[in-house]
Amino acid sequence: MEENVIYRNQLVNNINIYYEFYPNPNSQKTLVLLHGFLSSTFSYRRLIPFLNKDYQVVSVDLPPFGKSGKSNKFIYSYKNLAQTVIQLVHSLGLDEVILIGHSMGGQIVLNILHQQPDLAHKAILLCSSSYSKRLKLPLILGSYIPYFHLYVKFSLAKSGVVQNLQNVIHDHTLISDEMLFGYLQPFLKDDIFLALTRMIRDHEGDLSRTALNNITHPCLLIWGEHDKVVPLSVGKRLKTDLSSSELVILKETGHLVPEERPEDVFQHIKQFLA
Repeated sequence: MEENVIYRNQLVNNINIYYEFYPNPNSQKTLVLLHGFLSSTFSYRRLIPFLNKDYQVVSVDLPPFGKSGKSNKFIYSYKNLAQTVIQLVHSLGLDEVILIGHSMGGQIVLNILHQQPDLAHKAILLCSSSYSKRLKLPLILGSYIPYFHLYVKFSLAKSGVVQNLQNVIHDHTLISDEMLFGYLQPFLKDDIFLALTRMIRDHEGDLSRTALNNITHPCLLIWGEHDKVVPLSVGKRLKTDLSSSELVILKETGHLVPEERPEDVFQHIKQFLA
């Protein structure tokens, strides 16, 4: 695909938001992509070229990840992250919006549909996080301790980027140096760990079952058969709780579906949006 992308930084909801805009003059629909925890727009780089053939695409770095702001004054609750995306979409004047969220990004999509139902027509949830509770109180209290961010940094360094990728990708032969560096790069500076400490404090847990039952948008759920992070059982439960949803299961696939199966994911999305 020829390079057809505009890179932008914009102040939204008192924080700098980095996003990539892939125009398509032949499409009325704009797909807004939200990535997962500890990730960025980088995780969609293999899927975007397929999507952009048929649709306009906006891929957002959710703060504090990727190239977006990492302020430790910002509130990193799902509710406020959803509000930030809502404000960004309004500022861009987008019409037919379809939301796509992977993992944590899926939970933010659900929060957007819950907060402002008229923002999007449909949603695609890729191994969306769901049903997790607020973090345990000792961890929340710990986040107020000076230098707690160094503990966060140590914990992430201990698990390591290779081990994390092996956990989210079923076919380990796909793991390359480009992938390792792409996922590691945002964590080379300390400001991300201060922001993640704040995120521990602000994280309020996923939407309740009652809130999910009230979401009536058509939703496509795409799940990896061997997802170790958000197991397939979560996808099946979500299908029951979202009244207008369908579930697609990708065989021999892990959690990072846009990375492992971009073409298959695209075909399912295209069929769903047709």
